[in-house]
Amino acid sequence: MRAMVVRRPGSGRLVPVERAAPEPAPGQVRIRVTACGVCRTDLHVLDGDLPDPKPDVIPGHEIVGRIDRLGDSVQGFAVGDRVGVPWLAGSCTTCLHCSRGRENLCRDARYTGYQVDGGFAEYAVSDARYTFPLPGQGDDAELAPLLCAGLIGYRAYRLALDSAPEARAVGLYGFGAAAHILAQVAAHDRREVYAFVRPGDEDSAAFARGLGVRWAGPSDAPAPVELDAAILFAPVGALVPAALRAVARGGVVVCAGIHMSDIPGFPYRLLWEERVLRSVANLTRRDAVDFLALAPQVPVQTHVARYALAEAQCAVDDLRAGRVQGAAVLIPDADAREFAPRS
Repeated sequence: MRAMVVRRPGSGRLVPVERAAPEPAPGQVRIRVTACGVCRTDLHVLDGDLPDPKPDVIPGHEIVGRIDRLGDSVQGFAVGDRVGVPWLAGSCTTCLHCSRGRENLCRDARYTGYQVDGGFAEYAVSDARYTFPLPGQGDDAELAPLLCAGLIGYRAYRLALDSAPEARAVGLYGFGAAAHILAQVAAHDRREVYAFVRPGDEDSAAFARGLGVRWAGPSDAPAPVELDAAILFAPVGALVPAALRAVARGGVVVCAGIHMSDIPGFPYRLLWEERVLRSVANLTRRDAVDFLALAPQVPVQTHVARYALAEAQCAVDDLRAGRVQGAAVLIPDADAREFAPRS
């Protein structure tokens, strides 16, 4: 099979390889990958921001495909089923965190495209317990971003509402794959959405306005209203004090990324008055079940830029440079000539 691997973490480069298609172990399913989203976490694996990835790991943790082989003892799936595979590839299931429904904090958890091979390939295997059935309708590429951008955005949103349940005005810092999904969910809940984009990035601001946000502007500008909650998708630590300034008394700031540049010091008065600052770590299977049920009710419409597998480096570079509006998605069985020329 064709695949892309990370040979030298920190290089930012993918290397094309040919490998034998993996065989499913007991409890696993093999998936013929039809689409795999490209996530900012993939950039962190490539750039060496996340330590000790599996050697020559195949990135990609927003996998959509069809099961083509079942390992022994797999129940609940059949060959031909359309399924999705997210970031969480497995957990111990027995530790204190797992027993409390917080498997996202398990010290022995493993992650797709980081410690186990992911979906930048024609085939992938996954633990059936961490694999999710997808509806029969809908385009594979448009479903792929739901499996991380959607899930992490949903978990961040839910944790924000835990701290600010009556939140009306919600700010989203960084308007990429996750924010463009979450903006639709928040609007469905009748909340006001305010989008903060990179200064000078009028394309992203216009994209956000096209999705119906109340306001879109640069992240270095004051918020037009007091926010009840702010969710940071941009991995920029300097945005944390800015978001704390923007939220009202009793408001919450949620850092939704797996990696972020250092947060600069800020005066206690920005946190005082019962403001809350918290992070999101990974996701749980319950998040996946709940969000995948919610998405068609909204309904979430993802905006995707499609790339052939051979164009994976271009997809990564475009994502890094902010040239993707919505989400980048690899189509393993596509020819690069099927898509528009890339920058």
